[in-house]
Amino acid sequence: MSKNKLQKENKLLSIGQVAKIFGVHEDTLRNWERKGLIKPLRIGARLDRKYRPKDIEKIVDKNMGALMNEISEDKMTLAVLKQFLWKSADILRGKIDSSDYKKYIFGLLFYKRISDVWGEEYAQVMEEYHDEELARAEYNHRFQVPEDCRWEVLTEQAGNIGKKLNDVFDKLTNANSPKLDKIFDDLDFANKDKFPNETLQRLMNHFSQYNFGSNYINSDLLGDAYEYLIKQFAADAGKKGGEFYSPREVERVIINILKPHQKDHILDPMVGSGGFLLEAYNYLKNKSGEPVAKTLYLYGQEINIGTFAIAKINMFLHGLDSADIRRGDTLANPQFIKNDGSLQTFDICVGNPPYSIKDWEFELFKGNKFGRIEGYDMPPKSNADYAFVLHFIKSMNINGRAGIVLPHGVLFRGGAEGRIREQIIKNDLIDAVIGLPAKLFFGTGIPAAILILNKNKPKHKKNKILIIEAEKDYLEGKNQNSLRQKDIEKIVSAYDNYKDIDKYCRVIDSKEIEENEFNLNVRRYIDSNEEEEIINVKQAYKELAELEKEKEKIDSKVKNYLKELKY
Repeated sequence: MSKNKLQKENKLLSIGQVAKIFGVHEDTLRNWERKGLIKPLRIGARLDRKYRPKDIEKIVDKNMGALMNEISEDKMTLAVLKQFLWKSADILRGKIDSSDYKKYIFGLLFYKRISDVWGEEYAQVMEEYHDEELARAEYNHRFQVPEDCRWEVLTEQAGNIGKKLNDVFDKLTNANSPKLDKIFDDLDFANKDKFPNETLQRLMNHFSQYNFGSNYINSDLLGDAYEYLIKQFAADAGKKGGEFYSPREVERVIINILKPHQKDHILDPMVGSGGFLLEAYNYLKNKSGEPVAKTLYLYGQEINIGTFAIAKINMFLHGLDSADIRRGDTLANPQFIKNDGSLQTFDICVGNPPYSIKDWEFELFKGNKFGRIEGYDMPPKSNADYAFVLHFIKSMNINGRAGIVLPHGVLFRGGAEGRIREQIIKNDLIDAVIGLPAKLFFGTGIPAAILILNKNKPKHKKNKILIIEAEKDYLEGKNQNSLRQKDIEKIVSAYDNYKDIDKYCRVIDSKEIEENEFNLNVRRYIDSNEEEEIINVKQAYKELAELEKEKEKIDSKVKNYLKELKY
C-alpha cells in the first residue's frame, strides 16, 4: 500500500475502498476497529463506516507494524490449518471410536464454513445496497442459514449444546433440500455419554478461533486441508480407513492415463471420499485452467451413509457444488439410470471397489435387470470382484474409458471369473494391466492391480494389452508404502508410449494371451528379476587356489616377523 493512493483521495472512503487499499477483506478492517487499530466515522441513519484519507495515513504511519502483523495473522496457511483441524480431533479422541469421530469433525467444519460464508455474503450486500431484505434474499447466498442457525448464535448456548446442534442440522437440511439431504443424517450430538456439554463447548470454542469464510480461507486451501484430514483419519482408523480412502497417488496414475477432456461425464460408482473426482478436476484445472475444469460433469455413488457425507462435503469445500453424489448399493441399486430403465453411460468410469467381498446381492445381480451380464458368465456368489468390473463395462459409453483398482486375483483366478476374463479379452476391452506395489492401501498389505478399459481402442492397440510391472517402484514407509512422483510419471509415460521397456512393460498380442489360457498375471509376461551372474566354476576354483597360495606366503612372512620379535 502506498501513501500516494491516500493522498490522491480528498473524500470519505467506504469500507470497501479502504479494504482494497490495504489488500484485505472488509471483516479484517472490522477486526482492527475492535482492537483499536483503526477508527472510522459513522455516517447517516444507518451509521455507515466512512474513513478520512488523512486519518488513514496517520494510522499507517503509527501502526504499520501492528497492521502488517494483523494481515499476516488473518491469512491462514495450509500448515496452520492442517494443525488446527487435527487438533479438533484431539478434543474427541478417547471419547468415541476413532473410526467414528471423523464424521463429527467434518460435520462441524462444514457447518462453520457455510455459516461464515453466509455472513460474508450478507455483509457484502449490506455494504453495497444497505438493504436488509436484499441481503437476506436466498439468491444472494450459496447456502441458506436461518438466523437461529448461525454459528455465533449457537456459541451463545451455554447448556444442552448437543440437542441444539441436532436441531440446527435438521433446519439446515430442510432449508437447503435437496442440496444437503443426508449430509447430517449420521450425526447425533445429543448423546451426552459421548458428547458431554463441556466437550462440545471446547469444540465450539476451538472452531470459533478462526473465520472460515471464503475471504479468509479459499476453497483450494480448505479443500487441501480437508483432504489431509481424510488421509489422517484413514491412517488412524487402520483397516477401516481403506473403506473410505484410496491413496491419491494411485488415483492420480489412473486419471493421468485416462486424461479427462472438457465436458466429460465422469462416474465413480463406489466414490468413497471423492478422491477420483477431485483428481479429475485438478488434472483438467492444471492443464487448461479452472473455467475448463468446471465444465466436467462429476458423478458418484456410495453405500455407506457416513462416507457419502464425507464425499458430499469434500465436493462442496472444493467449490464443486454441481457434483452429483448419491447414496446406494451400486451392485443392487445403481442410482444413475436413464428414462428407459437402463444404466446411464459415461465418458470415464473410475473406482476402487471393495476387494473380494463375499456378502453381496448375488440374486439381484443375477436377475440382470440392467443387462450387466449380457454376453458374460455370472460372477461367483463367493466373490463380487467381477460383478464390479461388469458394472463398469456396462456404464461406459461407446467411446468410454475406465480405470479400476482390483486385487491381483482377478488377473488369474479360474472358474467363472476365468471365463469372464476370457470374454472381456475377446471383446478387446482391456487396454492395459498395471501391477502395483504391496502395502499402498489402508487395511491390506496385498498388492493390487489397475485395469484400464477402452471401448474404442485406436487401431495400433487393437487386440493388444500393455502389461506394466510397477511393483518395485515405491517409497517404503513404516506402515504404508507410497508412490513417488517419479513412479507415477514412469507408469504414465510407459502407457502413453505403449512400447516395450525391458523388465518393465510389454505389449502383448491376443494370440500370446490365448496361448496362456487368458491368464493376465503380470509376472507371466514380464520377468523383472535381475539376471544372475553366470559363474565359471573351473575358473573360480583356480582363482581360489591361487588365493590360498598367496595366503600361505603371507602367513609364512608373518610367522618370521613374530619370530624375530621373539613373540
